[in-house]
Amino acid sequence: MPEPTPEFDRYAANYKDLLREPIRDMFSADPHFYTQRKWLLIQDFFRRRKLPVGQLRWLDVGCGEGDLLRHGMGSFAHLAGCDPSPGMLSSADGFEVRPQADSEKLPFDDCTFDFVTAVCVFHHVEPPSRPALLKEFLRVLTPGGIACIIEHNAYNPLVRGMVRRIPVDENAILLTPFETRNLLERTGLAAIATEFFLYLPQPLFRWFGAAEVLGRKLPIGGQYASFAQRPF
Repeated sequence: MPEPTPEFDRYAANYKDLLREPIRDMFSADPHFYTQRKWLLIQDFFRRRKLPVGQLRWLDVGCGEGDLLRHGMGSFAHLAGCDPSPGMLSSADGFEVRPQADSEKLPFDDCTFDFVTAVCVFHHVEPPSRPALLKEFLRVLTPGGIACIIEHNAYNPLVRGMVRRIPVDENAILLTPFETRNLLERTGLAAIATEFFLYLPQPLFRWFGAAEVLGRKLPIGGQYASFAQRPF
């Protein structure tokens, strides 16, 4: 029996158009705004902890077209991505990419990366498979390495409504921040912080973006990032 076509191969040709949704577009019609916000959050995390990203190797799991990794070009020592969808990976260039044939296995060796991210990935992973995938994060991380899961904020009713209307999220099962932290800790990673962001639409963020950090502990932002560390 032939292997089923990866879900996101069906969306690869017009992925960004399929993300269009009235409330999302009102917040920002530019999909790069959302990627930029994640990059700013990652930069701020490492800056506050005085960790030298120029010496770190970064893997983005479920990297898709590689938009987030492109922001890290020239900042990190090495960039790599993997994704179950060859169609999405066909647009990822400028860094190492590998297809992920098994949803519970990462195609990289042990202790290869200092930083591993998964951005809006886990809500597409069946709940029984989530612990196995996260154990792979633990395996490929170096001792002391950082894992980061970024997800839609399931506490936000506007976000839940958008997810129901966006075609690429038709099978999504959202994780609450509590569930994500619990998942990280049960895997053996030490939780560091959960930070909420995407409070302000793009026009306001241009002027008042610095104020968003004041609300990063309030669970009302559009998305959140959970950071955790592999023990030394």
